[in-house]
Amino acid sequence: MNLRTILILGALSAFGPLAIDFYLPAFPAMALAFGTDEKHVQLTLAAYFLGLSIGQLAYGPVADRFGRRIPLLTGLGLFTAASLACAYAPTLEWLIGARFVQALGGCAGMVISRAVVSDKCDAVGSAKVFSQLMLVMGLAPILAPMLGGLLVNTTGWQSIFLVLTGFSALAGLAVALGLPESLPAHVPRQPLSGALRQYGRLLADPIFLGHALTGGVAIAGMFAYIAGSPFVFIKLYGVPAEHFGWLFGINAAGFILVAQVNARMLAKRGPAFLLARTVWLYLAGGLALLAVSALHTAQLWPLLIPLFLCIASLGCIVPNASACAMNGQGARAGSASAMLGCLQFSVAAGAAALVGVLHDGSAMPMAQVISLCGILVVSAATLTRRLQNARALTQAQV
Repeated sequence: MNLRTILILGALSAFGPLAIDFYLPAFPAMALAFGTDEKHVQLTLAAYFLGLSIGQLAYGPVADRFGRRIPLLTGLGLFTAASLACAYAPTLEWLIGARFVQALGGCAGMVISRAVVSDKCDAVGSAKVFSQLMLVMGLAPILAPMLGGLLVNTTGWQSIFLVLTGFSALAGLAVALGLPESLPAHVPRQPLSGALRQYGRLLADPIFLGHALTGGVAIAGMFAYIAGSPFVFIKLYGVPAEHFGWLFGINAAGFILVAQVNARMLAKRGPAFLLARTVWLYLAGGLALLAVSALHTAQLWPLLIPLFLCIASLGCIVPNASACAMNGQGARAGSASAMLGCLQFSVAAGAAALVGVLHDGSAMPMAQVISLCGILVVSAATLTRRLQNARALTQAQV
């Protein structure tokens, strides 16, 4: 896959973290502008998550029926218009509705970018590209809030959505001019009437489901970390709020570094091999984090080491699990990508909510959820590996 295509796919992959993390620093200013509190402003985030869940499942079958370019350009156009509507929203209710529509457009890039990679690459090639795209996923959550805070303080919260409008318009132009249709002409187009049947077949495929859940539960651990770390770092251990980003950035740097190492290691070992071994590092980090949290240490650094191990290992687990799940999907790659994203997002959102439910004023809830994710990730990966080997043996005998 050439550099131009990778850059375009990277931009498409950035829509999720940008639209979520970019405007978080604007919550106080938006609450003031609409005469409400931040709790009600958070409904705009909930609306975006709801749109992501619904939209991903819709784009998959459409991309398999009409190809990748048409639904992608439609989604980018929808995101652009909705971002502009967000910038000039007269009421909070208007903004909530516009955010929902914005998510419906933005998830096109998330779904179809994975399908394009599957169209163009085999399992090893897909894992390499996904590892390179991890650079965007790692950097965006760090840079987006910083840039968002700068824009809020200088030009107002509306400027954030105007920047998103410009970004999506440029991404649409890049797709129109530089991203040709990737679904091969000889591949039969899947009818929309069979969408539910395709999703049913994917859910009935234990190997696809196993790889999807392996990656999804691993990401759920990261969401638990994102949900719990502000309280643990700032409230519990007294880290100044302005220094929180540095701690967050160190773990993100580990995530990015491991993803790039993974891309190089794939030349010698396939994604399934690396996935089966890296999940144990994730589990080790989770169990170590649980043990340290149970000691209620007075210092923060003993928690940081196992946390770094967990988050960094995701740089290998996520791209390899995605590549294994998407491998061989062929004509239904769009539906497979949609189901993969929906499963991963749903499990991850549940983990973040669980941290809040278990909140007890310590680091234990975050550690408990991350360690549970580690146990489930190893279980799913091990079982899937065995099923995959059994299927390969059966096919060889036939």
